[in-house]
Amino acid sequence: MGRMLEQASCPLFFLFFLREDSIIVSMENNNFDIQEELKKLPGRPGVYIMHDEKDNIIYVGKAISLKNRVRQYFQSSRNKGVKIEQMVTHIRRFEYIVTDSELEALVLECNLIKEHRPKYNTMLMDDKTYPFIKVTTNEPFPRVILSRKMLKDKAKYFGPYTSAQAVRDTIDLIHKLYHVRSCNRNLPRDTGKERPCLNYHIKQCDAPCQGYISQEEYGKSINEVIRFLNGHYDSILSELEKKMNEASEALEFERAIEYRELLNSVKKVAQKQKITDSSGEDRDVLAVASGEEDAVVQVFFIRGGRLIGRDHFYLRISKGESKGSILDSFIKQYYAGTPYIPGELMLQEDVEERELLETWLTAKRGQKVTLRIPKKGTKEKLVELAAENARLVLTKDKERLKREEGRTIGAVKEIASLLGLDEITRMEAYDISNTNGFESVGSMVVYERGRPKRNDYRKFKIKGIKGADDYGSMREVLTRRFTHGLKERRENKELGKFTVFPDLILMDGGKGQVNVALQVLDELHLRIPVCGMVKDDHHRTRGLYYQNEEIPIDRSSEAFRLITRIQDEAHRFAIEYHRQLRGKGQVHSILDDIDGIGPARRKALMRQFQSLEKIREATVEQLREVDGMNEKAARSVYEFFHKQ
Repeated sequence: MGRMLEQASCPLFFLFFLREDSIIVSMENNNFDIQEELKKLPGRPGVYIMHDEKDNIIYVGKAISLKNRVRQYFQSSRNKGVKIEQMVTHIRRFEYIVTDSELEALVLECNLIKEHRPKYNTMLMDDKTYPFIKVTTNEPFPRVILSRKMLKDKAKYFGPYTSAQAVRDTIDLIHKLYHVRSCNRNLPRDTGKERPCLNYHIKQCDAPCQGYISQEEYGKSINEVIRFLNGHYDSILSELEKKMNEASEALEFERAIEYRELLNSVKKVAQKQKITDSSGEDRDVLAVASGEEDAVVQVFFIRGGRLIGRDHFYLRISKGESKGSILDSFIKQYYAGTPYIPGELMLQEDVEERELLETWLTAKRGQKVTLRIPKKGTKEKLVELAAENARLVLTKDKERLKREEGRTIGAVKEIASLLGLDEITRMEAYDISNTNGFESVGSMVVYERGRPKRNDYRKFKIKGIKGADDYGSMREVLTRRFTHGLKERRENKELGKFTVFPDLILMDGGKGQVNVALQVLDELHLRIPVCGMVKDDHHRTRGLYYQNEEIPIDRSSEAFRLITRIQDEAHRFAIEYHRQLRGKGQVHSILDDIDGIGPARRKALMRQFQSLEKIREATVEQLREVDGMNEKAARSVYEFFHKQ
């Protein structure tokens, strides 16, 4: 479906592509007049994107009429709530994407929120994937396996389940009961090519790979597996009990014990799946408990009328946000990413866009999806039970959440206070690693809100510096990083690898490293605070070097612990890359090409002279004085560098 873009006008603009071929216009922010641009908004459905003073995306929303919705944010007479009022103070520009329908706007809104994780959107903090049991009925001899994804491949899927271990236990039980294969052989093509595996010998597979069972007979076993996974346990329980009694009567007590173990295993699986209703339908039950800045949504997973599991999800919310609004945000984010959507969602409270959400979920599922708010009976009791579980989780974990926030956001605030900065969101830390001056590499690690953002980590292979020159290497790394970032900004690549700049740069070292960074930033006309992470004689974090003075940090503070974690992570990432290069055989010394110079002498030479240039300038006498060197080896090195 085609999309038309409309954007507030400006003399200079650039085009770039978003998901699903959506086009958006981003503009230079120099002359953006909000009141003037509000007059140009179209009365059409679409998505609006709010930017702050640093041009970060802070909010994404959708609207039936962009003109009416966006204007509401800037009308002083309206009661907006604490979150919106706070957000509006930070808005410096906005942009929008016109869509053909409100449904299309909803889909785009979900994609953009997931991509950018804006500060003022209610955000789902968990990103969980649940396992399925997959029966590969698209194969002549189907297998029963665990799968994390639900694909359109004509196989049968059961779940999702909340416990991967429970899934593995169930699959093991199915192999014992029905003797279906677990191998990856292509059957019947590979029949008889290899010997049967161990599962055949321990009587957990009927060996279709050898032709010991026909496709028809094997298919009967698969049908029984499907019945079992659908919750029909009566037949297998009766059969196992019968076989156990027969074996006991025949005095085959070992076989009787095996049947008894299987019988107990099936009963255990059956007991875990508690009957909740007799309809046999698939549904999710959703309820929320909220605090001032956090909320928990409890979800009960009902499949085939049975409660197969439950899980809870944390959300970052704003003060005073309603339960209906929280559920609305949760549904958009959770079901945008989950591979399976049931036919019914039972909610604790109604949501504002119920019909629109039903249409969207129905389109994703390919079958009708209904949102219900039960008012009486067992269904209402089930929602109340989910709400009670959410309250218990929120109460139980409140202290843990506070501790976690202290380790992350709280620690960042402490660092900002120490340095006299207003706010820090993104920090980048840099380190250099080499082996005796060879193959220097640089690392860049990124922390946002006190947590590592590993997708933004970058590594650099030093190209223009020879020898152990950490200052020169760091200059090259920083120049490449910010030059590339400026180029991406000029080209308006919002999703570029280096587009986002940090609020604080952390250097592994003190005055020297900080000065190198400041020189690079000055040459590129950038104003970013830089501080050094100073270590003591034992290579442990001691304090921060900022604005020509060392700032001590309380060793018991969360700020100190965070700085230490960042410093260690930057060092680890650099070392890891360096080892990777060495492992690939990419580290080669020119000294290895000299007759009589092995690894021991090469290391001794580098320890003594620190660089190849100094080795080149050394006399035969100076070379001979190095540990492990003799006259012949010293002359060999000298002649290698001075041959005509």
